[in-house]
Amino acid sequence: MSHDGVGTRSVMRSAAFLGAGALAVSVLTGCSDPDPAGKPLAGQDIAPAARAEIADGGTLRWAVDAVPETLNTFQSDADATTTRIAQATLPSMFRLDANGRSERNPNYLESAKIVETEPKQVVLYKLNQQAVWSDGREIGAADFSAQWRALSGKDSAYWTARNAGYDRIEKIERGDNDLEVRVTFGRPYADWRSLFSPLYPKEVMGTPDSFNDGARGKLKVSAGPFTVKKIDRKGDQIRLIRNPRWWGEPAKLNEILLRAVPRDERAAELAAGELDLAEVDPTAAKRIALAAPPRPASPSASVSSTPLMGPDRRTLTPKQKRDRVRFRGFEVRKSLEPSYTQLALNGGDGPFADERVRRAVARALDREELAKLVLSPLGLPAEPVGSHLALAGQAAYADSSGAIGGQDRKEAQALLADAGWVPGGPVEKKKGEKGEKAAGAKGEKAEKGEKSGKKSESGDDGTYIVGEDNKGEDGDEGRKGEHLAQDGKQYGKGGVPGAYAPQGTAAPAGAAVRPLAKDGKPLTLRFVVPAGEGSQTLRTVADRIGIMLERVGIRTVISKVSDESYFKDHIASGQYDLALYSWPASAYPATDARPIYAKPVPAADGSLNVEQNYTRVGTDQVDQLFDEAIATLDESESRALIRKADSRIWAAAGSLPLFQRPQLVAVRASVGNAGAFGFGTPVYEDMGFLKKAQKPAATASTD
Repeated sequence: MSHDGVGTRSVMRSAAFLGAGALAVSVLTGCSDPDPAGKPLAGQDIAPAARAEIADGGTLRWAVDAVPETLNTFQSDADATTTRIAQATLPSMFRLDANGRSERNPNYLESAKIVETEPKQVVLYKLNQQAVWSDGREIGAADFSAQWRALSGKDSAYWTARNAGYDRIEKIERGDNDLEVRVTFGRPYADWRSLFSPLYPKEVMGTPDSFNDGARGKLKVSAGPFTVKKIDRKGDQIRLIRNPRWWGEPAKLNEILLRAVPRDERAAELAAGELDLAEVDPTAAKRIALAAPPRPASPSASVSSTPLMGPDRRTLTPKQKRDRVRFRGFEVRKSLEPSYTQLALNGGDGPFADERVRRAVARALDREELAKLVLSPLGLPAEPVGSHLALAGQAAYADSSGAIGGQDRKEAQALLADAGWVPGGPVEKKKGEKGEKAAGAKGEKAEKGEKSGKKSESGDDGTYIVGEDNKGEDGDEGRKGEHLAQDGKQYGKGGVPGAYAPQGTAAPAGAAVRPLAKDGKPLTLRFVVPAGEGSQTLRTVADRIGIMLERVGIRTVISKVSDESYFKDHIASGQYDLALYSWPASAYPATDARPIYAKPVPAADGSLNVEQNYTRVGTDQVDQLFDEAIATLDESESRALIRKADSRIWAAAGSLPLFQRPQLVAVRASVGNAGAFGFGTPVYEDMGFLKKAQKPAATASTD
């Protein structure tokens, strides 16, 4: 789970989908029918180059969000940098290709397949005979067995973040020789390819102490193209060096230096020549793109060739001309992340406890418009996501949004009327009543900085009602529709803080209908958004959603909260009606997505166990479909069950997928085989600096 620009994104993402790959590829039954999975909306943009074109040596300086608290990806505080280090230094039996589908990693595996299904499922791994740990010991059954015992969930002394899949294993044995590993499952497990990626040495997994503490700050034994040389927490950096015992293609780079650099400081670091590669926000990307000459589009590239939308170079301002000089030598490589942003509707209590109200919100939204709002200015494909459980190109993907239907305001209003919400009623605040109270009980539980009348860090009261920017203090109704907004600030004489949109976008005039009420209470929803600079996109989307809902009579109170409290104090604790956050697309949805959509159940202490289902919406039928999918070894049948589950999730309307997140990476133009990786797992040994006489292969233009 993530939300744009907020630090908890990588932590939750790692905990939720650790080591995920993609469902195995197999042809769907009925060859005459097109595969509903389709192709990725955007491919990799990494300036691909043959190894012969990459120079030997050099240090790649790569910006990351933070120095990780642990190097053990199976612990709860692992983050995205933990995963990146593991990819470069540890074995993974399977990895993702550019289409988001799993492929055998030949550096570690000669083969892996199910060899028995009766009486029990048995998977036989045949290891690469050259695969060894950095201390010279062969990778083998002892390592597989130690990892299984640590992650099986049977020993509570191991502080593990997840046990999915490992808890189904019955035993692990050596095969006919040291290079074979037999894994016997006590219960059928369709997602067996998700296991042992990454694989840690038995020295890490062998005891609770070594698991809990031994691999947090160092990794003595590894088995990848790189090893961890040093973690410098004071200097906020991690140094990876070439592994002299690596048996595959030798790494081109001598070192990879991962530096923790805040997102808002990366543009300056790039301009100063202190970084070679950094993921950046759209504003920085547009500044950097001005300095890069257009690149010819590759016929095979699936990234849109539309340039980043920015000023005409013939009319550049002095600042933009300076940027062209500052960022010379860099370019922006772009794709779509293997994750999507969703609108979450809290069905635990309040109006959204009624499925009809949730479905009404779904019918009120124009998801295509929201996708275009975020992605079109970046020159990326602006198509709404059609599945909760996979993304276009992944084997399990199919657009199941038809289960809820497209935008239809009349249908939305009919659903609301059926639920008892009708036009009229006491919708105006009483004299002296605080604005936060209008949001209902949830608003009363908000932290002090969010209550009406209390100044937030951003300089306003942190709360406003979408649509009220049309009402000036001077009562000038003729100004409706004339307010313009830019960079989150409201414009217009006497304007009350209200909805904002990209520069040049006018608020709709006369588009709203009479607000709805029921039993003397207005239908007003608390929309919680993070207040940090890096979350501007989310706030813009939230405001556009608020305008769409206003058109069917639903009012939204936008409540801006600190980045640090956004997830913990609001999403996880259920203190919201509407919220925006992101989930990574799992390659193994039957395993990884189940806790996100599982029906909440009462815990022994009387509380509600929601796992990762922060919308509190679930059904027994969805749970049953997940259970069937995970136990079905026929891959086509398992995918069909996943797609059926997704249709039921759409129908329940607890969350509404909106769009894939953009991936914008500023890269020194002389760097090859790195950048916006999209679905694909990075090939670290092939990254490096182009030889002076060489240029990277053509990819999609990002100018």
